[in-house]
Amino acid sequence: VQLQASGGGLVQAGESLRLSCRASGNALIINNMAWYRQPLGKQREQVATITRDGRTNVAAALKDRFAISQDIAKSTVYLQINSLMADDTAVYSCSGNVYTPPRGSEDYWGTGTEVTVSS
Repeated sequence: VQLQASGGGLVQAGESLRLSCRASGNALIINNMAWYRQPLGKQREQVATITRDGRTNVAAALKDRFAISQDIAKSTVYLQINSLMADDTAVYSCSGNVYTPPRGSEDYWGTGTEVTVSS
């Protein structure tokens, strides 16, 4: 299983971005997925989570601007970020628990995608 994050880039403050995390592999099932971000020189923080049945959770300080969703058929989880601020500048990465036969359920980390917000 591979998790590939994409959708980052250089944006202006106030704009929006949708990040994608796609899981690739045979006959996989995403049990749950989380988005994290890590600003340069700072600790990584969890941004949002989603379960297979669609239950979501977004960090309290980000709930007004961030949303997580999924397309099960595409094995993809999205992170919508609105009203981007300079403090959102970070590398965003995804991690999830994924089931694939015959290995079963395991935790995986994906590559990161960089978001840079200019003010």
